[in-house]
Amino acid sequence: MLVGAGKMGLALARGWLDADLPPSNLVLVDPNPGDAARELAEDYGLTLNTEASGLQPNVLVLAVKPQVIDPVMEALRPVVGPQTLAISIAAGIDIARLSRGLDMGRVVRTMPNTPAQIGKGITGAVAGPDVGPEGRDVAEALLRAAGPVVWFEDEGQLDAVTAVSGSGPAYVFHLVEALAAAGRRQGLPDAIADQLARQTVIGSAALLEVDPAPPAVLRQNVTSPNGTTQAGLEVLMGEGGLTDLIDRTVDAARRRSEELGRG
Repeated sequence: MLVGAGKMGLALARGWLDADLPPSNLVLVDPNPGDAARELAEDYGLTLNTEASGLQPNVLVLAVKPQVIDPVMEALRPVVGPQTLAISIAAGIDIARLSRGLDMGRVVRTMPNTPAQIGKGITGAVAGPDVGPEGRDVAEALLRAAGPVVWFEDEGQLDAVTAVSGSGPAYVFHLVEALAAAGRRQGLPDAIADQLARQTVIGSAALLEVDPAPPAVLRQNVTSPNGTTQAGLEVLMGEGGLTDLIDRTVDAARRRSEELGRG
């Protein structure tokens, strides 16, 4: 059962269905399902409910915003049981709070990211103390449909995962925005600046995927001594440049993840 048919929840659902999960094994629950949820349910013949009443899930995936998770968990308490494995993707909500809210101990806390929509995501995960090897294997199989899964023993590290890979796609998209805007300021037509910026990031990511060299080496491969790239990197890598900016960005996101966990 998937509770929360928003972008991330539907991204995971598509990944499971593309990995041949029988549609009869998946129930979507959302009090206000949008057009995308209705279309997915119609395309695959999924059951789409506005509440979980009467259901007894073996696996419960919580894909709701952390700001609303407490009332959602309260409503779910009557339908979970000793057979249920709960997997949460709510940013910042720790295992102790999830266990209290659901009144159960078999909880896995995770943080996927939006490239899961195309099977290119990555997920950080921590298993609660009551989750045995079988439960962990179930969670791994479901999460792997969206991309690689990285397991942590220290739950505190998941706030950093949220800040790096959970929020990271937004940072990359903003980089594309900024690169295109810079191109426009240099006199390029809007559409061409957008195309150049977008395809540059797409191509660079594809190269990262197939070339095992460290990113620093790939950067050096592009950089000719005293050339144009070096001139640009001297600004980007200088004092107060991208490294410092990204460090402050990730720190702010991590702190916010911790705040969300405190409620």
